[in-house]
Parts: sequence; C-alpha cells; structure tokens
Amino acid sequence: MNQRSFRVVAATGCALLLAALAPVSTATANASSTVGRVAAPLADAVRFPWFGGPVVVAHRGASQVAPENTLAAVDAAERQGFEWVENDVQRTRDGQLVVMHDATLARTTNVEQLYPDRSPWRVRDFTAAEIARLDAGSWYGKRFARERVPTLKEFLRRMEDRDLRLLLEIKNPQQYPGIESRIVRELAGAGWLDRSHVRRRLVVQSFSANSVRTVHGLVPQVRTGFLGNPPVNSLASYSRYVDQINPQLSKVNAQYVSAVHRLHGAHGDRLEVFAWDVPPRNYNRIAATYGLDGVIV
Repeated sequence: MNQRSFRVVAATGCALLLAALAPVSTATANASSTVGRVAAPLADAVRFPWFGGPVVVAHRGASQVAPENTLAAVDAAERQGFEWVENDVQRTRDGQLVVMHDATLARTTNVEQLYPDRSPWRVRDFTAAEIARLDAGSWYGKRFARERVPTLKEFLRRMEDRDLRLLLEIKNPQQYPGIESRIVRELAGAGWLDRSHVRRRLVVQSFSANSVRTVHGLVPQVRTGFLGNPPVNSLASYSRYVDQINPQLSKVNAQYVSAVHRLHGAHGDRLEVFAWDVPPRNYNRIAATYGLDGVIV
C-alpha cells in the first residue's frame, strides 16, 4: 500500500470516529470558530498523527527519481503516492512566473550552450520564451531530455490533473518586487483560491518574512509558512501572519518544535512545523523524535 492509499484508509477511519463523536465535536467546533480570522471546521483542524505519521512533501517534486521542479517530477510524485509537492517560483524578465529553484539557470538546464554570452544566466535576465527553449532534464538523465522549465500555470494544471496539493515557495522575492501579487493572480486564474484549494491543498512559504506577510495581507484566507527558525522569543510575532514555521532540520530540536506548538497561527490553529533536509529513509523516526507535523523530503 503506497502513502496515498494509506492516507485514504486513515481518513476514512478518522471520518467514522468524528461521526461517533459528533455531539462533542459540535460544541468544540463552535468554540474554536471564534479563534483566528478564518477558522477551520473541526474536521479540517483535528489531526490523527498515529494513523499516518507526518505529512510528507515531495521536495521540488519527486526529485529523487526525476529532474527537480519539472512536470516529470510532479508525475513521479503522484506515482510514488505523495499527496503534497513543494516547488519554487521566480519571475522572468518579461514578468512571467516559472518554476525554478536556483537564481541562475546553469545547474539544471543547458542555458550555457544555448546562450553562451549571457553569463551569469540569471532567471530574471531571460524572457519566458527564451527559458521555454531550454532542456531542463538531460542534466538528470537522457530519458528526460524533453523536459522543459514549466511556467507556474503549467505546473498548477499538472498538479490539478494529478489531484496533488502544493507547498509553493516564493524564491528570491527581493529580486522580484511585486511577485506576490502576480502569484496571487496566477493562483486565482487557475482556480487555486477557491474554498477547497485554500482549506486543503495550498500553502505559500518563503524565507522572506516580508514576502509571507505580503501574501497574508493580499489573501488572508491562504495558509502560509515561514522558512527558517526564528528565535523563540519572536515566534509570537510570526504567528500573526503564518500557520507554519518550516526550518532546516539541523537548525532545530524537539524543544524548539514544542515552543512553536505552544502558539496558534494566523488561522487560529496550532502552529505547525514542516522541516526540510530530512533524510527520506528515516523521516518517520525523525518526525516522531522531533514532534514534526511534516517533512519535506
């Protein structure tokens, strides 16, 4: 049984349990609805970690078996049973949004061969049409030679087709003033800001607190995460506009995670912790040791 099938079984069990507890749950739901700007119903807020372990997010898609941040990596994530995919979004010279991790195109495309005189090959210095010509798969393996750098619109469409959930990272927002509003428009146009997506299928994160705060101001119904490990004494200020604190695993311990969990986030639920750089083979044990809600592998 793969991860997706296991979670379906777990979700069914949870639903039956909630139905049995309906009289108690209704009172609890009414009490919780006053907390936060957009309160989730009880069925969305209650977690049963003992059924399925942590939420497991495919880092840049299933990048262990396909070139990162490509549509092939999305397809591979679905085949492997992932429910969540993380990606990275940047902006081209002509204002289009593309999915790319590095600030430059050199590591994961053949940009140096196609455009040898345009070093350092920064994403922001190329148009969307120029980037669309690049081979984004051969560096990983010959069978991926037809892969291209996807636009965010293409990526969202494939995610929808595969019924996957998205952890969207705004990459290098300081280089792209106003990228937050452009991303919001793209999400809205693709139908990703409707009730179902916002409550169950989308989180927007960034290493930039200002960028995350901007997203929260533009679309306060969207869940957000801060990438990093703020000092414990400043966590309360982050909780006003984020729902997750998502640190590198090596920078935190179980005590830090517990400190995060003592606070409630922008939507009234307990702040979550999704750690990255988690070894894929040991994620269940690590998540249990640290008390993590999710792992990005």
